[in-house]
Amino acid sequence: LNTGQRPKLDEFDDYNFVVLKMIRFDKDEDRILTEQLSIVFAEKFLLTFQEQPGDVFEPVRERIRRDRSRLRSAGTDYLAYALMDTIVDHYISTIELIGERIEDLEEDIFAGENQAVMEKIHRYKRDILLIGRSVRPAKEAISKLARLDNGLFCDATLLFVKDLQDHVNHACDAVETYRDLLTDQLNLYNSVLANKMNDVMKILTIFAAVFIPLTFIAGIYGTNFEYLPELKFRYSYYVFWAVLLVTAGCLLYYFKRKRWF
Repeated sequence: LNTGQRPKLDEFDDYNFVVLKMIRFDKDEDRILTEQLSIVFAEKFLLTFQEQPGDVFEPVRERIRRDRSRLRSAGTDYLAYALMDTIVDHYISTIELIGERIEDLEEDIFAGENQAVMEKIHRYKRDILLIGRSVRPAKEAISKLARLDNGLFCDATLLFVKDLQDHVNHACDAVETYRDLLTDQLNLYNSVLANKMNDVMKILTIFAAVFIPLTFIAGIYGTNFEYLPELKFRYSYYVFWAVLLVTAGCLLYYFKRKRWF
């Protein structure tokens, strides 16, 4: 089977072919894993094909092991629904896990972890994009499944499929919400960074504004004129420093009154 197929539903006279992307979060590697799952089911059989060992279907197996389980007495249509429902549940749980991390980014932004925050934002954007590529086509496939009329789904199971349709719609909405939230956080990050740069520039501007008149005064007495009356004054050095300090103090007081810092 081609493992690069887009999630879809192909309807035939006596069987259905469903392709979905199975999503798992690997806590050891701290990343999202995707895998194609193909389901072929008819009235008397159901087959699944996947790329690698391991899956998300342990809850389904546990239900099958229980006595008087609906999965034991229902047909293949209900089993197909149960498998797809488990996949969609993992969509939602994975999105919520990534969403919690995205929501925590705001604290990191204001904490000033510049490089680390930018890396996390781009990483979570890639994760949400990856999930969205699986969830949006799955929404189309399940919507088509809810409208099936080839007799392979009984009316009772179709009611569950319509509920599954609501779940996958919720997953799609969550993907869009967190994608927009990441965009807002990126804008917030840029705003915080710009504000910090503005604060630095403001301090530098204040220093420059203070030292410009001091430099002017010092420049006057650094000229090479042969006669400067103040130079003969006994306390001219101390007066010079007093003028500089008073000038700087007056400027700082003025800036403080204006709340420029």
